Amino acid sequence: MKRKKHLRQLKHKRRGKRLLLLVAIFIAASGLLWGGIRIYAQVAGAPPITVPSASTFVDRDGEKIGDHFANERRYWVALDDISPFMVDALLSVEDHTFYEHHGFNLKRIAGAVVANIKSGGKAQGASTITQQFARNLYLSHEKTWSRKLNEALYAYRLEIFYSKDAILEGYLNTVYFGHGMYGVEAASRYYFGKAAKDLTLTEASLLAGVPKGPSIYSPIVDIDKAKERQAIILALMMDNNKITEADKVAAQTQEIALKNDAFQETNHAPYFLDVAWQEASEILRKQQLDISAGGYVIQTTLNKKHQEAADFAVANRMPEGDLQVSFVSIAPSSGEVTAMIGGRNYSESPFNRATQAQRQPGSTLKPFLYAAALEKNYNPLTFLPVTQTTFTFNGNEQYTPKNANDAFADHDISMIQALALSDNIYAVKVLEDIGYKAFRSIGERFDLPIGKANSPRIALGSEELSLYRLTTAYNRLASKGAAVTPTTILSITNSKGEVVYTYTPPTEIEQALTKTDSFLVTTMMQAMFNDEYNDYTNVTGNDIAPYLTHDYYAAKTGTTNSDQWIVGFSPSITAGVWNGYDQGKNLAGGVTKYIWLDFMERVNTSKKQRFTPPKGVSAVNVEISSGKLGSRACGKQAVVFVKDKDVPTERCIKFDLFDVDTWERFFDSIPSSILGPPPKR
Repeated sequence: MKRKKHLRQLKHKRRGKRLLLLVAIFIAASGLLWGGIRIYAQVAGAPPITVPSASTFVDRDGEKIGDHFANERRYWVALDDISPFMVDALLSVEDHTFYEHHGFNLKRIAGAVVANIKSGGKAQGASTITQQFARNLYLSHEKTWSRKLNEALYAYRLEIFYSKDAILEGYLNTVYFGHGMYGVEAASRYYFGKAAKDLTLTEASLLAGVPKGPSIYSPIVDIDKAKERQAIILALMMDNNKITEADKVAAQTQEIALKNDAFQETNHAPYFLDVAWQEASEILRKQQLDISAGGYVIQTTLNKKHQEAADFAVANRMPEGDLQVSFVSIAPSSGEVTAMIGGRNYSESPFNRATQAQRQPGSTLKPFLYAAALEKNYNPLTFLPVTQTTFTFNGNEQYTPKNANDAFADHDISMIQALALSDNIYAVKVLEDIGYKAFRSIGERFDLPIGKANSPRIALGSEELSLYRLTTAYNRLASKGAAVTPTTILSITNSKGEVVYTYTPPTEIEQALTKTDSFLVTTMMQAMFNDEYNDYTNVTGNDIAPYLTHDYYAAKTGTTNSDQWIVGFSPSITAGVWNGYDQGKNLAGGVTKYIWLDFMERVNTSKKQRFTPPKGVSAVNVEISSGKLGSRACGKQAVVFVKDKDVPTERCIKFDLFDVDTWERFFDSIPSSILGPPPKR
């Protein structure tokens, strides 16, 4: 018996020694592990806690017009600029011992491990705010033990190198609240239309419940579930002595006003902002900078008055239905894009019809065709026959152009009148005469797609292009032929307040067309508003001409079965408008010219603007039907600008007994031998 007892005692002693040894080994291993982690953390250094934030757009005057988030909205605000209710609510529900632990809550971790083992789940729950912040910054949200390990390592590094307040501030600015909102400031502005510092207890406790499951507890998704979650949070806040019972009851009974459209209300010119974002992205990329880092202030070329005028014109003129619209305005010489509309409703369709839609421009290409003709010794008073004509090309192919209403002139007309009436026969005849090479040369200089096929149809704009590209080409005419490149960006400032880009207009710009020929094309385009040029049909601007209060507009319309265009300019602004259907349905009637009219009249307030003729150009009064020098005795007349070498020398021949010019011509024609010498003075 004694021997058995002795053996049992020896056995217990050995077990005790083994247990002590295991404990010692465990402590040593833990110490080594902890020391290793500490060394690793020190070597790895402080992990960065910067996150992408919103980039802000301002107009040319520095006034905010919107922001861009690439589907995410982020604003970084200081801890002091967040409502204490919001801080207490999130701490109560997510990590009420935040200021006591060192990155981990061992009790919560142990509980979560047991729960995961029992349920067969993996790596769920137990995350402190520090761990959540680490996950938000550096890791994915996959539920794996390896992710949890990395999360713990990052959390430990954060706790070593940053204060509790810095970590809490970071968490509050990165936690996800659904609907693309990251951080309490973005969420507060989205859900309640106010800054995070102004959140009430009711609003804060409701908002604090969203991160648990944004697709479930968002008050926009399900207000009832959101309120159930709010009640839990208010109870926890009371348990943590953050609020009283009375506060809790008041918060639960107070009515909640959601304003989830707040961002849309503050964003102006959304189509313009998309284009500016792309241009800014490319500018920064060339400097090896990534715009997605956020925090940039991007000063744009947007002129708020111009954008408001364009918005008004569209709202005022567009009929109900699915007819679409696009608009672009550009400042001559500088190339600054001052306004843009890409469709009726950005929220319904962000597709930008000004820059992305490719449509046939129709007769809006004629000014460029006639610019090519001017380089081939045509002039505004070059006359051609324009009766209905069938053209044969490429051996045996035939083409018979039509005019509006299938009407044709039975007499010759000048180039300026052909442009005013938008005569198609004249355009095709000019193309046949000057050749495709000359037209394509102009197309290259104005960045216009003319077409590769040698077909007379290209004279009438058969190649597709965008309104933005077409308006850019017209702006080069308005810029006296200079090949001005448009821009939407004036400057870019980074999150540190450093200016990383400033737009500098080029000191030398190539000429797409001479100043003389640009001026002549411009003055020919003015004729579309002069009813003196009415003939077999009316000038294309006849319907809006009575409403124009200035005489310095130059423009051209274009029409296809499914598109209507007008692009034109004053000395200070170029504007283009397109109307059509996304699916290419045929158009019947339109408001295109009236949108252009409304915009131009609202932004052109000065009566002193003029297109100044260059040297070598003269203004002559001519009879429209003949192109000869006019007089009171002749038919309809107009002042036409031509090169000095092209000034007409003949006068119209109609005889008027009371016309002084007629008698002067009569006496000039009588030989001096009959009249005798002039009387002495």
